Formats: sequence, structure tokens, C-alpha cells
Amino acid sequence: MDRAALADFLRRRRESLQPGDVGLVAGARRRAPGLRREEVAALAAMSTDYYTRLEQQRGPQPSPQMLASLARALRLTSDERDYLFRVAGHNAPATVSTTTHVAPALLRVLDRLDDTPALVLSNLGETLVQNRMADALFGDRSGHTGLARSEIYRWFTDPAERLRYPEPDRDRQSRAQVANLRAAYGSMGPQSRAGEIVRALQKASPDFAELWDRHEVAQRFADHKTLIHPELGPIELDCQALFTEDQSQALLVLTAPPRSEGYEKLKLLAVLGHERFPIDAPPR
Repeated sequence: MDRAALADFLRRRRESLQPGDVGLVAGARRRAPGLRREEVAALAAMSTDYYTRLEQQRGPQPSPQMLASLARALRLTSDERDYLFRVAGHNAPATVSTTTHVAPALLRVLDRLDDTPALVLSNLGETLVQNRMADALFGDRSGHTGLARSEIYRWFTDPAERLRYPEPDRDRQSRAQVANLRAAYGSMGPQSRAGEIVRALQKASPDFAELWDRHEVAQRFADHKTLIHPELGPIELDCQALFTEDQSQALLVLTAPPRSEGYEKLKLLAVLGHERFPIDAPPR
């Protein structure tokens, strides 16, 4: 671990960014250039004290997960991210795991979507980053670990995952989840993480095994769906997906036509913000 190089790199990258670059409001006049340390810490989901110690060359060695969060917070390119890992004493992420790194250009689009739910998903249905409206609609998905990071895996193993959809829509959603996984499996191969999810679900879910044998393949670019919020009830939304060139990530944006009931409920959702409600609470 090269503490001096790590500290200098973090400081210079922080000072090169403006609040608007990461979706923040500039606020009162600033004394120093760039972002504040507490802003970077909040974006990376770490304490300000921890981040400050890294910049002061006295912090512990960051974990790969922490470095990945910092790379996203500082809007690093793939080359810059690899450099960050190396000066922190880790190998650069393997090729198979690079799909968890969100491209700065995609993050810039997400930063500007503050009035409607939007999130970046991997081709395995892993939530890589989400805005405050997606957090209010779906809850914070960052706490999942292992295979459960994939919403496809959770759909077939966690009954609570299906409560977000009306019962008549669940069969169609099951087919869509499997078709998406089949597309990822085709591009990543049987020995990839996609293959690991397939093998686990074939053992855990007869429903998945039956659908997998159909060999349906699809990536959804557009969809219309109804999602059930525990406080607001059913919300009809249009979904649009913007894929990266290699199809490994998608920016999913959920909107509703102006003056529609779904549009009004999204406005209420913005007021609810980060309040948390039980997933199994009945709609009002």
C-alpha cells in the first residue's frame, strides 16, 4: 500500500470535481476547490473520519469493496479505478468483475434524474447505484450480499421480493427474469457468475428450472408495469432501459405520463423520501 500516492490521488480527484458533477447542489460559497471530504464520504457510504484518514496517510488499508465505492463516488474511469486499487495494495479488479464499475458517463445521466426513480443494474440484475427516488420506491438494495445481490436470484428464493408486483403479473415477471439471465449466461459462459446463479437456482427453485428449460432469451428495453408501494399502493409506470455498449449494464428509468395517477403518486413518493415501511404492509 502506497499511502502517499493513495492520499494524493484521492485529494486531487476530489478537488477536480464540482458538486454539480456528482448531482449535488453547490450551496453556499466554498473556500476550497472541488468537493468537501464529507461529501465524498457520503457518496461512498463511509464515515468522514475514515475518508479523512485516508487523505492524511494514516488510515487502514481499504477493502476492495470500499475502493469500488470510492471509484464510483469520485467518478473514476476504468484506468483510474485500476490505479486506485494498485496504490491501495490490491490487484486491479479481474475482468469478470469489472461490470460492477459504473462508467462516469452513465453516472452523469443518473445524477440528473432527481425527480423520477432511476438505477443502474448489471446484466445479472445487481443494483450498482440508485437515486433517492429509486430508494424510496424499492428500498435500499445495497445491503444484499453473495448471490442475493442479483434480483433474479432473489425473485426465485425470497417470497418477499414478489410482493412488489400484483399477483397476476408475477408469472410474466418470472419469465422475464429467466430470459434476462439466459442472455447474460450466453454472453458470460457457464463458468461465470451467471452460471453460478443458474446452478444454484436449478437446485433451489423448481419454478426456475422449468422456465430455464424453455430457453427463452431476451433483454427488455422497454416495459410497462405496476409496482406496489407499501404506503401508496399500486403505481403504474413506464420503464426504459439504456444499455451500455457491451450490454453489461443498464440505466433503468421509471416514469409516468403527466397528469396520470402514477405521475401524482411519484410526486407523493418524492415527499415520502427515505422513510422506511415494512415490505409486507398492506397497501392503503
